[in-house]
Amino acid sequence: MEQKILKIALFIGGLAIIMGAFGSHLFKQYLTENQLHSFEIGVRYQMYHALFLLFIGQTKFLTDRTKLQIFRTTILGVLFFTGSIYVLSFKNYIPFSVRFLGPITPIGGAFLIFSWVWAGFKIIKN
Repeated sequence: MEQKILKIALFIGGLAIIMGAFGSHLFKQYLTENQLHSFEIGVRYQMYHALFLLFIGQTKFLTDRTKLQIFRTTILGVLFFTGSIYVLSFKNYIPFSVRFLGPITPIGGAFLIFSWVWAGFKIIKN
């Protein structure tokens, strides 16, 4: 389990660096200042949670079952939160409405918050 979490964490972290580089250079010519700011928030939170998963994968304070639960909710959170932010940042270039993603962002944020709270609860409990 730990190895799977670490591999995904490294992938998510590497992808955050790539997205950040694109945002700093290439996407500046396509996005408004507000859209770029939102995009950068997505990058930041993606990296935070890559680091969080690295911790989860390495810690000995959690059972494998708890690690799996935290891993799953964190991945859902990253996909919903940062994924929706990335897509919404480019809404002017997408040929269909992506407004339905607006409510997905806070759902993803709730998954991320839950992951941290659950990890904290389980570590304190153990």
